[in-house]
Amino acid sequence: MRHESQANVVNLDQGAVPRHVAIIMDGNGRWARRRHLPRIAGHRKGAQAVRATVQACGEIGIEYLTLFAFSSENWRRPADEVSALMTLFARAIEDELSRLHEHGVRFRVIGDRSRFEPRLQQLISDAEQLTAGNRRLVLTIAANYGGRWDVAQAVNRLLAERARSGIALDAPVDESDLQPFLSLADAPEPDLFIRTGGETRISNFLLWQLAYTELWFTETLWPDFGAADVSAAVASFRSRERRFGRTSEQLRVAGEVESPPLAAQAAGAR
Repeated sequence: MRHESQANVVNLDQGAVPRHVAIIMDGNGRWARRRHLPRIAGHRKGAQAVRATVQACGEIGIEYLTLFAFSSENWRRPADEVSALMTLFARAIEDELSRLHEHGVRFRVIGDRSRFEPRLQQLISDAEQLTAGNRRLVLTIAANYGGRWDVAQAVNRLLAERARSGIALDAPVDESDLQPFLSLADAPEPDLFIRTGGETRISNFLLWQLAYTELWFTETLWPDFGAADVSAAVASFRSRERRFGRTSEQLRVAGEVESPPLAAQAAGAR
């Protein structure tokens, strides 16, 4: 795990750009508290940081961006804050959808939508349908999502599929059996994970998918996160050697970097 060095715009001429970046957007409440503002003001400012980050990732050439917006544990927050977050989520979709579509961004949401109000569920569905054919960048919002939930629902879907297909339910299960039923099955696994706000944990986010991911942490609070921070994180990623169990000597002999097995399988799925 590595922390940031300097959050300045940096040279991106070396190394490969990550195909997939996953971010925990942390620090909205602290940003507001330091300014003696209500927490929702921090969440509104954080929504602006989402726009800046999407734009920066698109300009760098990142193909997939996954943002942790609302965890399954966040329902424990005060009811008025949860209600405000749901309203802000719906408004953000309404305000940003046409811009995303115009710029070739595919929008989708992963997580258990059953607890959302019907109107929000419909907004999500309509946005996904409208942008389904876009290919410049896939923007995934994880909402009412948890990594443990993701693995559990994948197991349940796998067992249901085996029951339909007449496969014995007690047949052995390996990674390649389960992977197609995970929420991000049609995307490569994240190359780079970013968490803002100074915390250094992954907080039940993409537990399966982050197995081989490079980690980058910053003290910057999410509302202050922008293009310079994206650039610094990507530059750090591009300076690292990703071995996936091999030695540096093996990589030099092969002349290429090996991809993690499941990520390599998913890389062709678009």
